[in-house]
Order: sequence, then C-alpha cells, then structure tokens
Amino acid sequence: MTPHIEAKKGEIAKTVIMPGDPLRAKLIAERYLDNARLVTSVRNVLGYTGTYKGKEVTVMASGMGTASMGIYSYELYHFYDVENIIRIGSAGSASESLDVYNLLLVDSSYSDSSYARVMSGITDNIIYPSSELNDRIINKAKELNQELKLGRVYCTEVFYKDNTLKICNENNCQAVEMETFALFHNANVLGKKASAVITISDSLINGKSLSSEDRQNSFTNMMLLVLESI
Repeated sequence: MTPHIEAKKGEIAKTVIMPGDPLRAKLIAERYLDNARLVTSVRNVLGYTGTYKGKEVTVMASGMGTASMGIYSYELYHFYDVENIIRIGSAGSASESLDVYNLLLVDSSYSDSSYARVMSGITDNIIYPSSELNDRIINKAKELNQELKLGRVYCTEVFYKDNTLKICNENNCQAVEMETFALFHNANVLGKKASAVITISDSLINGKSLSSEDRQNSFTNMMLLVLESI
C-alpha cells in the first residue's frame, strides 16, 4: 500500500491502462474486462484488475495534470512493479489535420513544466515514450484497419491560458493535454515503458468540442485499440 493506492502487492497487473477520469476506468472495467475487481479507491481514484482475452490488466485513473499523473505512475512503477503504463485520454487539437474523435499516438511530449527538473534534474523539454509499446499499438491499428495519427503533444500544467496555440505552433505540437510529460519521465528514469493514445475531444482550430458525457462514454475506438494491443 501507498498513501494513494490501497491495493495489496500482487493485485495490480504488470500492464496498466490509465484514463484520467475514474468513471472512465470504471466503464472500461465493467464493459471490457472479465472478472474485474476493484483493487483501490482512495480519494475515489478507482482502479480495477481483471483480464482481457485472458491477459491480466489493470485499469486505473490518473487524475488530471502532471502532479497527479506523476504520483500515481511513480507509485505503480516503483512500489507495485508495473512494467507498462498506457495513458488513454482526451486532448485538444492544435492542428488542422486533427479533428474531434481522431486518434493520436503520442510520439513525443513537449512541456514547459518543471516536473522533470525538480524530480530528477533533467532539463529536457521533450520526453519520449516507449518505442516498443508505440510500435505494438501502430501494428495493432493496422491490423484493425483503424486510423491512427502520430504526433507531438504540448503537455501543459495550466488549462486556462491564452497562448496555448502559439506555444503549440512554436514547438511543432499537434495537440495539447496535461499528463504525458510526467508519465514518460517516470517511465524513463525508472527503466519502465509508457505510451499514450489520445482521442481529440475539442479543437483550438475549428472550435468543435465534445461534452463531458461524450468524453466519458464514447471513446470506444481508443479503448479497444489499447486493450487489443496489450
């Protein structure tokens, strides 16, 4: 147990799928996993372990932002011996080529966050995911004939600000979200693997957006792609 996760050692699988929203974790567990059981619910951050087509997997929420993702991913990797974490979540498009419901596989995460510098002295502004996990997801998308785009995201710590699109343009970021930088950093410094598949939920370009209910319940393609990839 940790201050934030009440599961016992062995109750969390080697591979964890992490949506931000606890209710999305609950939905995935109830809809797709066999023999799903609740293994942690501290602060209502829900985590379930079950099997998908015979493969053990845990689905657990990360909360919002680098601080929250940083805590949960670190504890999963370090205290629960998790090997792989795949973030699934939503992002805002900063590119004309990405519209709502499009799937984006993150190939790099740019951030102006101090998370990596404060935690481990790393001053890089761009951090990369696991090429092994990304290749697995790319191959599964081809097998499923599912469109999957690749690109860099801007991982911001500030949701409400006026210069997000400018920062994205200056740093070749196709979308903006809030968790990948901490996840990829923790995986890299701990010798683990991380990846992120994002569904575009709104656009800074054309103003389209999905409701919170749509984001919670209708990201089926993203969920199935990642589950099949494990």
